Amino acid sequence: MNCQLIVALDVDNLKEARRLVNLLYPTVKIFKVGSQLFTAAGPKAVDWIRKKGARVFLDLKFHDIPNTVANAVRQAVKLRVFMLDVHVQGGKDMLRAAANSAKEQAGKLRIKKLLVLGVTVLTSRKASEKVEKTVLEQSRLARKCALDGVVASPQEARLLRSNLGKRFIIVTPGIRLGKSAAFDQKRTSAPAQAALSGSDYLVVGRPVIRAKDPLEVAKEIINQIKSGISNKD
Repeated sequence: MNCQLIVALDVDNLKEARRLVNLLYPTVKIFKVGSQLFTAAGPKAVDWIRKKGARVFLDLKFHDIPNTVANAVRQAVKLRVFMLDVHVQGGKDMLRAAANSAKEQAGKLRIKKLLVLGVTVLTSRKASEKVEKTVLEQSRLARKCALDGVVASPQEARLLRSNLGKRFIIVTPGIRLGKSAAFDQKRTSAPAQAALSGSDYLVVGRPVIRAKDPLEVAKEIINQIKSGISNKD
């Protein structure tokens, strides 16, 4: 099983996003565009990253009535993103609407690879048995509603992998290197441990983009991912 790094471009403007992508690509091949950058730059950010040659995880966590989410997902697919996400809390009708809309639009555009993910419990919540149970329940609902996978903390990755199988995609934020600050994230893990636990993609923002040498940190994370995978094998 492979595991890849996604760098979160949580910055205030497209100029800074371009600087980071120019620095990190092609070592990093996938970048997350979240609400901060998308609000500032809109689809231009996605378009520029794609033209650079990288792939985009559009992290807008759609959560609304089914029709509204379906329409938003359709527009996101038109941007030819690699991943997009919706909140599992929106319920089964919303999740099915999102999955159906993505599949239909991807078919029209002949897009072969598109992942629709369900956001479970945010990593700002502390670990507990209740949180773990909720993440598993929400992940099962996401799979039942034809989503490709979920966004969950690395602390739930092993549980999800053992219960939902090898093909279910697990994307984990909350990745930290050594003694780097956890900031507002409570359920965190080191890259090697997350990879060993079964995560497919690790989303890392501040430890990379705020580093003195972002490329060097990205390379270190990738090396740790490889170490985790080799230990699993």
